[in-house]
Amino acid sequence: MLFEKYTNLVLGKSYIVLGAVLVLTLLLGWKAQQFRMDASADSLVVEGDADLEYSRLINSRYGAGDFVFVTYAPEQGIFTVQSLSELKALKSELEQIDSVDTVDSIFDVPLFKVANVSLSEITDNIITLDSSDVDLSSARDDLMSSDAYRNVLLSEDGRTTALIVNFMPGTELASLLEERTALRELDRSKALTADDAARLEEVETLTTAARVTAASQLHEDIADIRLVLQKYRDNATIYLGGVPMIADDLVTFVRNDLFTFGAAILFFIIASLAYLFRKARYVVIPLICGIAIAVCVIGLLGMMDWAVTVISSNFISLLLIITVSLTVHLIVRFRELEVEQPSLSHQQRLKLTLQSMIKPCAYTSLTTIVAFGSLVISDIPPIIDFGWMMVMGVCCAFLLTFLIFPAVLVLLPENDSRVINKSIDITPAIGRFTLSNGSLILVVAGLLFIVSGIGISRLKVENSFIDYFDDSTEIYQGMVAIDQNMGGTTPLDVIIDMRPPNPFDAGEASGDFGEDPFAQDDYFDDFDDFGEEEEGDEDAYWFTSDKMQEIIAIHDYLDGLPETGKVLSLATLLNIAYELNEGKPLNSIELGVLYNKIPDDYKESLLKPYVSVANDQVRFSIRVLETSTGLVRADLLENIRQGLSDEFGYSGEQVHLTGMLVLYNNMLQSLFESQILTLGVVLLVITAMFLVLFRSWKLALIGIIPNILAALSVLGLMGWLGIPLDMMTITIAAISVGIGVDNTIHYMHRFKSRFPEFNDYADTMTYCHGSIGKAMYYTGFTIVAGFSILILSNFIPTIYFGLLTSLAMCLALAGALTLLPQLLIFFKPLKEQSSL
Repeated sequence: MLFEKYTNLVLGKSYIVLGAVLVLTLLLGWKAQQFRMDASADSLVVEGDADLEYSRLINSRYGAGDFVFVTYAPEQGIFTVQSLSELKALKSELEQIDSVDTVDSIFDVPLFKVANVSLSEITDNIITLDSSDVDLSSARDDLMSSDAYRNVLLSEDGRTTALIVNFMPGTELASLLEERTALRELDRSKALTADDAARLEEVETLTTAARVTAASQLHEDIADIRLVLQKYRDNATIYLGGVPMIADDLVTFVRNDLFTFGAAILFFIIASLAYLFRKARYVVIPLICGIAIAVCVIGLLGMMDWAVTVISSNFISLLLIITVSLTVHLIVRFRELEVEQPSLSHQQRLKLTLQSMIKPCAYTSLTTIVAFGSLVISDIPPIIDFGWMMVMGVCCAFLLTFLIFPAVLVLLPENDSRVINKSIDITPAIGRFTLSNGSLILVVAGLLFIVSGIGISRLKVENSFIDYFDDSTEIYQGMVAIDQNMGGTTPLDVIIDMRPPNPFDAGEASGDFGEDPFAQDDYFDDFDDFGEEEEGDEDAYWFTSDKMQEIIAIHDYLDGLPETGKVLSLATLLNIAYELNEGKPLNSIELGVLYNKIPDDYKESLLKPYVSVANDQVRFSIRVLETSTGLVRADLLENIRQGLSDEFGYSGEQVHLTGMLVLYNNMLQSLFESQILTLGVVLLVITAMFLVLFRSWKLALIGIIPNILAALSVLGLMGWLGIPLDMMTITIAAISVGIGVDNTIHYMHRFKSRFPEFNDYADTMTYCHGSIGKAMYYTGFTIVAGFSILILSNFIPTIYFGLLTSLAMCLALAGALTLLPQLLIFFKPLKEQSSL
């Protein structure tokens, strides 16, 4: 009854159906202008992650904010009047950008050796490169010899300097995030009142709007910085780098690929359909379906304010695969009926096509929804959104395809399509191969399971930004330049809660200094002009010599790790002070007196980023080398934790690792664990759906085996080739299953429905390879031809997506045309009728 109403609508009132679809597409197309992409750091981390909240706390406590690097290597060297003049002009222009707070450079830092005074006098004799009558050669030597500046503001060879462009803190967004976190915590603890709930909803909306504004502002800022840099490239080699720039460029690369290669994929698919079907109508109808579905889904995302991230950026391509699959199966079945039942009218054949295909197509759509729906149980917002986007997109693809295809085709005049491209005789040949080599196919499948399992054991979960870009791109070259000359790109903070002093081991507290510092004749001479400590300033007592020695030892340990680039901490400043003190460490009293003599503005800029006296805590700011060979972030983090425990005796509660490296690593680990756990659940659910569809345990189990093999083969190949699971490739398992089940359902549904007619497994298989097998092959050929163009991208994840998607399509097709029929023949799940 329902089917009759449906066919009466799409075949009898096709103009109304197409008019309604057109109006819907236009309305959602208008909303598509609100479609946006988001690659902010917060969009790629696990919301609710304790490390995320801790990271925000640490950034607030130590004044850490977003910044980008500008490396500047003038042709005639840095320390010339002309180069310094141009560098100062560049710095001044960057400071004029509205969102830029400060620009740190070699002009702003004190030149301790140039001052040439004792430690006790240094605070009153601060000299910088901007000071008058500074000898440039001496300034160069001072900067290059200082651990605080070398590989931070000046490269080791002295040929490259850096400008660190600090952005103004997003106080509004930070305030909203803090309030939202508090309200969410109340919600989790079931203590949320009605007013709180209303406020939480309001804050969620405001936070989203603030993030959109911040992302837009960041994009404008990066563009403005690049415009400024362009003016100075004639006489210098200049690169831009840093996490905010990487995040913004990710969106740019994805957006460019989306439009550039999206058009190329569409062209290749059109060419493939034209080659396969040789009829304009069978090219135009899939094209109309694909465009309508893409516009509607993009409009829905814009209307619901769902941002597309780098993780979900390929959703349009995946929907194109699904749409092409649905339309190709409908076209092939319609053409088959033209051959099998030429006496039927055009409308009757179309109705019979819908009747025979709507059930398997509904099930393929449903199983694809289940595969992508597994992503919604992730903890990561963009992964959850990707899952829902695909669920919504697949629903739209099924509904619109079964509205547009029959409504358009019924309006076209009957056209003899019985002349088929005779050059395409591949699937019958595959059928003959399958019949002749059944044992070989089973053995190869078994070996593939084993080899894939070994490959999966070699998989790594890693997120290397530099590996995302071709080495000819500016962003790649910039990361290399910053790694080589400025001590690394990706920030990592090590926060340590210092041990409370032990009164039985604190010799200085009891006055036992070993060699009495007061016995030195020149001790009071050096500190006579310091005056007495400011009354009530107790912070000075925190800086004890034993504590400082331990901080220096920790700094040296972290600096010695092969994966770490530049390490900055309180130890960096202490080493400078010791060097100015003729290489001798300072005792606790000297440290306290020196602390009180440091001007407040220098305490803010030099000490605050590395020490929190109120919290008895120190911060080690590390930049990790993206170009480090063999870098595995999870291993690095574990080695740091273990090393601080083994070498220094700090407990896990005292050591905190934070920063974007930690947050991205948490995201990957969470996603990997959830995908491994849910993949098995998804396969079980799909098996249960097969059981409902085919009403046979044997058929259900046989049907799931090729899909398991396809998914494991893709992951296994990634393991063997050393392609890591990262935020761009981690969803490939769901994609493989989503693509694979389509072929399995179509083939098994046709096999089961036609088996009673042939009453022979081999004959039924031969028929299926010549009918539904061709539709499967056409779909695979079209998709692989279209997505192969992605290998021309400069964005490595786009290349991987194209290759892995094509591989998944080929494996799914090969499994459905070889392994699946051979399993059916081997296990014989259908009863043969005995002949009398």
